[in-house]
Amino acid sequence: MVTDESRVERRLATALARAKTVRGAGIVIAAASTAITVLAGVLMTVVDHDNFPSVGSGLWWAVQTVTTVGYGDHVPATVAGKVIATVVMLAGIGFLTVITAAITSTFVARSRLEEADSDATVAPSTDELRQISARLERIEAALTKDA
Repeated sequence: MVTDESRVERRLATALARAKTVRGAGIVIAAASTAITVLAGVLMTVVDHDNFPSVGSGLWWAVQTVTTVGYGDHVPATVAGKVIATVVMLAGIGFLTVITAAITSTFVARSRLEEADSDATVAPSTDELRQISARLERIEAALTKDA
């Protein structure tokens, strides 16, 4: 039997695996933002129906909240609505921040790997090092004779 936690972890790992490219990162961020926005908009319509009489008004509020624009034309009045608002704000900001940091870390690591690979191809070969060593020995011998 698979636990819920392992399913969530697998889905998150799959989503993050897609984020190894700029396109994949965009897809992950867009999907997460869209899911948070739609879920919050529908929940707000159900929980605070007086202030959000339609799904459209709930979605408009959710878009403002997730994007941190917050015009203030629609605000939750009920305790449940405020709790949802708090969760949406924290999830929207926190999730995007973590995903952005993870993607940035992936790009930095890839860049370092590419630099290491390019440095390895530029590194002198054993023959070149032997030639340099022989030249240095000849220079040292010549300097010792002249001194």
